[in-house]
This record gives sequence, C-alpha cells and structure tokens, in this order.
Amino acid sequence: MAKTSGVPFSGTREQEIKLKEKLAEFKNVNGGLMPALQAAQEIYGYLPKEVQIMVAEELGVSLSEVYGVVSFYSQFTIIPKGKYKVSVCLGTACYVKGSGELLKEGEKALGVKAGEITPDAKFSIDATRCIGCCGLAPVLTVNDDVYGRITPQEVKGILAKYQ
Repeated sequence: MAKTSGVPFSGTREQEIKLKEKLAEFKNVNGGLMPALQAAQEIYGYLPKEVQIMVAEELGVSLSEVYGVVSFYSQFTIIPKGKYKVSVCLGTACYVKGSGELLKEGEKALGVKAGEITPDAKFSIDATRCIGCCGLAPVLTVNDDVYGRITPQEVKGILAKYQ
C-alpha cells in the first residue's frame, strides 16, 4: 500500500491549467509519460492521485500505468514536500562521517520520520544519496542551503533558522 501524507490535496486552478498546457505537448509523443510526470511534479511539487488522474486522462493512458511509473522511479514522490526541504546525505562518505545521526536528530527536531512532512507543511525531511559534497561530509541541506562538516548537536540550531 502506498504511503500517504495525510495532507489534503490543494492544487489551484492555475496549476491545473498550466499542467494541461504542458500535457498537451506530450499527448502524442512516444515515451511522453516520463517528461509529462516530470512537468507535473515541477508544477505541484509532488504527484498525488488527483494529479496522476489528470495525467492519465490527458495522455490517454491508464491510471495504473501512470502509478506504475510514479512508484518505480525514485525521482517521483506522492508525498508533498514542505516549504523547507531538509535532506540528509547518506552516501558513503557522509554515512561514514556520521550522517545517520544527523538524520535521527533532524527527525527528532521536526517530529517526523524521513520521507514525511510536518503537519503545518513547513518542513519535510528526506534521506538522500550522494549529493556531490563528499569533501564536506557529513552534509545536510535545507532547500539550496548546504551545511557541511556538521555534528548532530548542530542540527536543531540549523533548523531553528527556518522557523
């Protein structure tokens, strides 16, 4: 069974119009489902069932085909992300330097587990693979801000900057 966030879908009419315009570009394109889903996720930030239904209907494919692609590729998410996207690198260099503890501290500070979003939708936290900052290991990011060579004790203070 797919994990859900408990956060209700709140797409806007403007997002729907933008999505339908994008989907028209991929309607008769062989292999257009992937770029269509990428565009949909860019517009909404994630791919809830309501968006998957729109994609299926506009492209003339089954919802099960859409869901199959969404659930297979890790680039897609059916869970919304927070205003502040916290990511902890668990790539080899970061993990060896203690990023597992950074993740635990982040989860504790936010009150949610990796892959989840806070009830106010302000924060989401994810475990990621290598982000290419191995020389700064261990690394935590908040949106585009990179924090390297940090300790678990610093995590709560970093997150407090975004409160």
